[in-house]
Amino acid sequence: MTELTTIKGIGPAMAEGLIRAGIPDAETLRKIGADAAYAAKLRAGIRPHFIAYYALVMALQGRPWNDCKGAEKAALRKRFDALTSGAGPSETEKGHLRLEAALSEIGLIRKD
Repeated sequence: MTELTTIKGIGPAMAEGLIRAGIPDAETLRKIGADAAYAAKLRAGIRPHFIAYYALVMALQGRPWNDCKGAEKAALRKRFDALTSGAGPSETEKGHLRLEAALSEIGLIRKD
């Protein structure tokens, strides 16, 4: 089990979001790929952000995030838009996330 941050381009914040989405290690991330990983992040309630999406794609290709340009970036934008259209949390999931945040804020959920 290799830490996510061993993948060049995956920093602590991205790793935290992936772990929160149920992707615990680099092997799992490589196995499922960027689109499935990003969809898992959306289902976990993480707000969509195009740069974070294409940075993840670039990291899995072993490329720097800012290497994404032109037609490739436009194609990734289409993939991102498809992933984010309706892929966010349901109203029930949003309610659970709000409840969890409130419980955490008053100290009833321990932050690891």
